[in-house]
Amino acid sequence: MRPVGVSMSDRKGRDEAVVKIACIQMAPVVGEKERNVRRSLERIEEAVGAGAGLIVLPELCNTGYVFESREEAFALAEEIPDGPTCQAWIEVARQYGLHLVAGIAERYGQVLYNAAVVIGPSGFVGKFRKNHLWNEENLFFEPGNLGFPVFKTPIGRIGTFICYDGWFPESYRLCALQGADIVCIPTNWVPIPGQAKNREAMANILVMAAAHANSVFVAAADRVGTERGQPFIGQSLIVSYTGWPIAGPASPDTEEILYAEANLADARRKRNWTEYNQVLRDRRTDVYDEMLGAKTTRGWY
Repeated sequence: MRPVGVSMSDRKGRDEAVVKIACIQMAPVVGEKERNVRRSLERIEEAVGAGAGLIVLPELCNTGYVFESREEAFALAEEIPDGPTCQAWIEVARQYGLHLVAGIAERYGQVLYNAAVVIGPSGFVGKFRKNHLWNEENLFFEPGNLGFPVFKTPIGRIGTFICYDGWFPESYRLCALQGADIVCIPTNWVPIPGQAKNREAMANILVMAAAHANSVFVAAADRVGTERGQPFIGQSLIVSYTGWPIAGPASPDTEEILYAEANLADARRKRNWTEYNQVLRDRRTDVYDEMLGAKTTRGWY
């Protein structure tokens, strides 16, 4: 029995979260933090002007990526959420009533992490620390120690991780098992050896497959340009819970903003593939551990 005065359409409206998602593909310049933050704020305002309510920025978008030394990385990193970059993002999120996921170099005492922050209209929501470090990141950062948190927000349940984390199916699955509607990925994708010139980026293939296999939306914001000899491939994209792109892939070499409207509740409400099959329910937890051995808990972080 439903409460008197509450129609089924009213109830459906409360369960749904239609949001315009924006992935900002930009080209940070290593070491030029003030310039990078200013550029991010300009593009955020542009996305807000187009109606975006959830915005994703690339990995390490405030500092650049290719550090020459740990000393350089340490000088550019800052505390979360009290550092100037987070405070600038918190202010713009409050001003425009938006949710933001962005990559940042975190200084925690004498330790550095490649991190992502989740920020909402009311301020700092939480952070993620990259679990799987790529190449020379191992010289500067420590592996993440926060698992794969999922944050409950007014627009939906947001999971996040960074770049190379997406090469591990467990990353998506642990977000999905904790109720994520969307996984927002700040990333700095690089060319994959052996890939034919005209083939779709491996990163895009992995994103689409994981969205489909876990019934979650995915918004991946990559960077472009070449930094200290390292090229980045762009091709940001936004993918439906079905696995098919709803925006992008973006250009491989130019700055741009991708937009897509999504009803995030579809990730849960439409998860059944057939009358008999639902991808998370069909898992054989008698054969493998329900949470894949992760030291995490169901619920909200």
